[in-house]
Formats: sequence, C-alpha cells, structure tokens
Amino acid sequence: MPRSMPLKSRLWMMIAALVVAASLPATTRGTDDAPPKETQTVATPSPSPEQLAELYEARTVRVAPAKDAEPVEFAYRLLAPASLTPGNRYPLVIFLHGAGERGHDNLSQLKYLPTWMADENARKAFPCFVLAPQCRDEEKWADVNWSDLKSTPHAPTPTVDMMAVIAALEETLARQPVDPTRVYLTGLSMGGYGSWDLAARMPERFAAVIPICGGGDETTATKIKDLPIWCFHGDADSAVPVERSQTMIEALRAAGGTPKYSELAGVGHDSWTPAYRDPDVLAWLFAQKKPPAKGK
Repeated sequence: MPRSMPLKSRLWMMIAALVVAASLPATTRGTDDAPPKETQTVATPSPSPEQLAELYEARTVRVAPAKDAEPVEFAYRLLAPASLTPGNRYPLVIFLHGAGERGHDNLSQLKYLPTWMADENARKAFPCFVLAPQCRDEEKWADVNWSDLKSTPHAPTPTVDMMAVIAALEETLARQPVDPTRVYLTGLSMGGYGSWDLAARMPERFAAVIPICGGGDETTATKIKDLPIWCFHGDADSAVPVERSQTMIEALRAAGGTPKYSELAGVGHDSWTPAYRDPDVLAWLFAQKKPPAKGK
C-alpha cells in the first residue's frame, strides 16, 4: 500500500485548491449550472496568424443585396478536420465574430474561438469544420443597437452580411461532409446578437446555440424554445447590458424552453474567454444532436 501523504502536504493542497476555486467566476442568477472552469481546452501557445491562414481555407461567396442588384462578394474561412475518413460526416461550428474583427482582410475574424479550435489538441478532441465569416466594416450581423436595454423587433429579412453567412453555410453543407444533425452556432458580442438573430431565422438548421454577451428579440422565443441553448454574460459588462441575455432567457423559459444560462460574477464584456476555454462547454456543445428527420 502507498504511504499516506504527510499532514503538512495535505494542508498545502487544500489551501491551493481553495485559492483556485476562489479565483473562478460564479453564476449569480439563472440556472444552477456550474460556472465555466476557465480550464484551457487547448495548449499554449496558440497557432500564429500565419499558421491560421494555412489551416483555414480562404473562401468567398457572392450575395445580391436585393432583387436585380449587383452581387457583393463576401469573405469567409473554413477549417476542416485534421483528417477526413471516407464515408464519415463531421460537425460544423459557425462562429460569428464581434465588432472589432470586422473588415476585408479575411483574417481578423479568426481571433478567439477559431484560433483555439485550430490548436492540435482541440482538433483531436473535437474533429469538426469551423466556418468563420467576416462582417464588413461598419456593417452588422443584426441591425440592432448593442447598448440598448430593450430589444429591437426582429427584422423581417436578415442584413446583407447575415445573408452572406447563410449563403456560406449552405455552400459548406452542399460541398463538405457535414453531419446535418450536428450544426452548431455561436458568437460573441455583435456575434452574440447575430446568433440570437440567425437561430430565430433558421431554428430547424441548428443542433445547439451558444450566444455570448449579446441579445435578441424576446418575441422570437417560441421559435427557438426547443433548441439546446447555453447563454453566457458577465454581470459587469459595460458594453452590452446583461439584461439583454436575462430577458431572452426569461422569455425562453416562459415559452416552455429549458436554456442553460451562466451569468459570470465580476466579469466584464469578455465573457467569451471563460466560456470557450472551458472544456465542459465545448463537450456540451458537441454532445448535442438533432433527431433525424421524419422518414429517414
């Protein structure tokens, strides 16, 4: 039998555990879900911009802003699984970036989740496609004011940049071996708003949604109440009011949904880092699967 650990060593281990536990953000309202652990899913250092440019294939899609209008070209990136087995189909993660990553370089949108998902360890743990479109300068995924306390009515048609997301999604589904029962949607800040917006427009398309520090239109709750949703927001967010997530969660529950909600105590606008870097969050996401269509 192994010798028992000395009392002094056991005490030091207990103290260290308490210090680590005290440093983690806690949920302050919403569900009883355990808060993100901030345990890194991937190793450091993360892939460099040059490596990301090689791993994520640069692609474009053309979208007509209106009937008979001249099509506009939009850029996006696509990461494929490290290896593709013939006959297999793989999950697809759609990532909608925040306002700071808008542009035309087709690279800036690879910050945060796309970077972390491109790490070798993450690719082994979660083999999947990652679709990362880029919103143009001064444009939005959803035409709303991000700092408003109250929601904006859901527009009848998507923004042109969101139309490009939908076109890139459909192109990926048509050309790549994607499992249609495991298409996931997530985004942060402006992309959090975009996630609520796109989920309400195409609820039948997604197996799960993780909207982070964004907001939606509560009247769309009945459309997405059956979707597995895990929402994150920091209660100290000064950019997007935490009330925007709170009211969406309340509306979903009132409609009969059972969303997960993690409100992070003392966390400001960057609630995406503790969310995406928690392996339990990604494990939950990849565990979600739509039931097969009737008749199949």
